[in-house]
Amino acid sequence: MVDGPGHRARITGVIVPIRAFAHAKARLSAELDAEHRAILARRLADRVVGAAGPMPVVVVTGAGEVRAWAADRGLTVVDDPGSLDAAARAGRDHLRSIGCRRVIVAHADLPWATDLSALARDASQPVVALVPCHRDDGTPVLSVPAGLPFDFAYGPGSFRRHVAEARRRGYGIRVVRDAALAFDVDVPSDLAALDHDPRFGVVTPVDA
Repeated sequence: MVDGPGHRARITGVIVPIRAFAHAKARLSAELDAEHRAILARRLADRVVGAAGPMPVVVVTGAGEVRAWAADRGLTVVDDPGSLDAAARAGRDHLRSIGCRRVIVAHADLPWATDLSALARDASQPVVALVPCHRDDGTPVLSVPAGLPFDFAYGPGSFRRHVAEARRRGYGIRVVRDAALAFDVDVPSDLAALDHDPRFGVVTPVDA
């Protein structure tokens, strides 16, 4: 059997759930107005889908502006069922239907993401690969075999719940400590760390 980055790209798909760009990142409203938050959300999402490389990407959303953004980039869109857990399931179902044997769920707010391929290497093996967030709390990137049962459990403390779910199922666990994939933008301190970083550029608008 032939293996390698190209082969793994063909059998692994990436799910990017995006609720909306408009009114995104409400917890940053003291630092950014709605327009600049929407701009930031698009820039972050662009970074994440770029990090997928040749892997097929499905965007799970119900927002018209996100659908238009995805269409401009030639990305498949699946309707958002209403929660992050359900969005991950919907994306998994779609990618499994087109022949993917592994799925990577990547949050759309990873400013330093450049390459998701390390999460594709387990292919269809019963292994769950996880990137814990920079607080060791959330799961900004999660990789699971498409054809095996796995209950997503997003929200605060999701990293520990996902590890517990993998153990409950008897799957192998691979924790990927990758600073570029671990950093997500949720709260003002994240924005402060990101602002003016040479890898991303200016985020906060400069007062006139």
